Amino acid sequence: MKVTARLLIVMALGAFSGVIGGAGPAWAKKHAPKAGPVVVELFTAQGCSSCKEANRLIARMAGRPGLIVLTWSVNYWDYLGWKDTFARPEFTDRQRAFGRRLGPQDVYTPQVVVNGRGQISGDDAAGVTTLIQTAGPSHGRQPEIRFASTGRVVVSAGAAPARPADVWLVRYDPREQDVEVKAGDNRGATVAHRNVVQEVVRLGAWRGHKVTFTPPAPSTANLATVVIVEAPRGGPILGAAEAARGKTRTR
Repeated sequence: MKVTARLLIVMALGAFSGVIGGAGPAWAKKHAPKAGPVVVELFTAQGCSSCKEANRLIARMAGRPGLIVLTWSVNYWDYLGWKDTFARPEFTDRQRAFGRRLGPQDVYTPQVVVNGRGQISGDDAAGVTTLIQTAGPSHGRQPEIRFASTGRVVVSAGAAPARPADVWLVRYDPREQDVEVKAGDNRGATVAHRNVVQEVVRLGAWRGHKVTFTPPAPSTANLATVVIVEAPRGGPILGAAEAARGKTRTR
């Protein structure tokens, strides 16, 4: 009786181990932390002759599940004869901050930056796709971002960064917009745009503790909203969330 009981226990344990061993990878995949959306940022200009194809590439990516796509128009090509209708100096400042950390030192267009961790020419469609596919989640317990019904933004506790991270509010126009360029290198061309950034505001700092912010009211109706938690001075993106059409995605 004792031998039989012991045998049954051993058989049961073996069967249990087999189930765990066989289902282990599937279980781990199911219960692993989900990677959040990948933040894809295009720096472009209407006066840039090589930007038209990059703009079209980014427009096709806009709205895809798992991606937060932002188009930043920069102003340093305005001297070529056409003043970009969407560009602002602070958008160029953002690109220069990435350039100081990711390179090259001399900013250029079209440039795509993914998760603040890698950059590539925006007219290299295959390279952009690879950079997005290989973008992985940040290490450590990163902050979750929630848009409260009160209009406030809540950033949860997480792994404390070495230096206080910046919390950015970005508002963009999700519509497709076509601009006819009447001067400069793209004279006579129609340049397509999608997810054009209209506003960027620093809400404050995140030090690893839960914090709540009250964003300013948007200057224009029907803009989509993104909140990004990012290491300072053009550092990697630690967390991001989008609240567009009542739907939120977090990373």
